[in-house]
Amino acid sequence: MEIKWYIDLAVALFSIGVIGVLTRRNAIIIFMCIELMLNAVNLLLVAFSKMHAAAEVGSISPSVVSDGQLFVFFIMVVAAAEVSVGLAIIVMMYRNTHSTDVNFLNRLKH
Repeated sequence: MEIKWYIDLAVALFSIGVIGVLTRRNAIIIFMCIELMLNAVNLLLVAFSKMHAAAEVGSISPSVVSDGQLFVFFIMVVAAAEVSVGLAIIVMMYRNTHSTDVNFLNRLKH
């Protein structure tokens, strides 16, 4: 499979995530769109790592092949931590305001 298909899919996923973040007001939907953008970046990292591994078949160092997958692993660990903290914040916001609308958070400033 050519790399352009991976790039097209990642661009589509990232664009859907950006549009979702900019247009939606529900905090959970915004949170899911941010995760969608992270997964689009992960897809590109794995695709470019695979492309680089195919180009470097005769390389001496085997660590060159797994650099992209290692970055994806760390991004997934950070995303898991982000999910736990973000969902805790959303639950506390819902407990205080009985809404997950991000526009409603402006009232908490005063």
